[in-house]
Amino acid sequence: MKYHRPVLLQKTIEFLDPARGKLFIDATVGGGGHAFELLKRGGKVLGIDRDPEAIKHIKKSQKLKAKSQKLVLVCGNFSQIGEIAKSEGFSQLSGILFDLGVSSHQLEEARRGFSFIHEGPLDMRMDPNLNVRAFDLVNNFDKRRLNEIFKTYSQEELSWPIADAICRARQVKTIETTTELAKIVEAVYARHIKRKNKRIHPATKTFLALRLVVNSELLNLEDSLPQTVDLLEIGGRLVIVSYHSLEDGIVKRFFKQESRLKILTPKPIGPENSEIEANPRARSAKLRVAERI
Repeated sequence: MKYHRPVLLQKTIEFLDPARGKLFIDATVGGGGHAFELLKRGGKVLGIDRDPEAIKHIKKSQKLKAKSQKLVLVCGNFSQIGEIAKSEGFSQLSGILFDLGVSSHQLEEARRGFSFIHEGPLDMRMDPNLNVRAFDLVNNFDKRRLNEIFKTYSQEELSWPIADAICRARQVKTIETTTELAKIVEAVYARHIKRKNKRIHPATKTFLALRLVVNSELLNLEDSLPQTVDLLEIGGRLVIVSYHSLEDGIVKRFFKQESRLKILTPKPIGPENSEIEANPRARSAKLRVAERI
């Protein structure tokens, strides 16, 4: 299986419009899918990822050998994108790309604890150096705080019953694995809701909310966006792929409020049916693009 299948690849490359010698930042380089396309067209890329496994994977990739002089890799958080770009000599950029969310590799590796399908420890840290895991939230936060997390970060309609069920379950036994937590949430759904869409697992929103909090994903996004505009040359483009409404809302508001940006996508662009069939995880993707003026 691929480390990660890039989403909306062709649309992303069309908007970035790479040319020889142009500079780009891939702020979430992941498996390198987008970055390698930019390199193929002559661009020079600074690839950033907070997950050291992603950086290690790209360094081992066969594709990198012929392009290593044009790809700079940094293991870091895109919330420091301005500082990282400066330290690596990247300024007056033609484009910056964010492909938000979790990678296929992170989901498929059970030991990372992102998936409710594969049994693993309740971890969910994109950066293994972070101190707080999903385990810590699930087993230590009180009912009120858990309810707030599920309600705020994933609009989970059963946030309170799920928080209550978690607190009851951990009184009997510490909740240690992804599948243990998923079963608790499934039982709550079975009691309260007759499922309409069986393609979406009942634990989807619970896991999303925990992941967002563990990794401070929304705060990092809010911190990074203002830094990007200063890095772009006139005509340079900021391209962002988001996967849920909170991320998309942050991007949409920033584009509207930033006077130095012209919005090129009045409405977000989603994947074609053919892409969704090939990669079901792409179904919720939304692409927004703005240009520095």
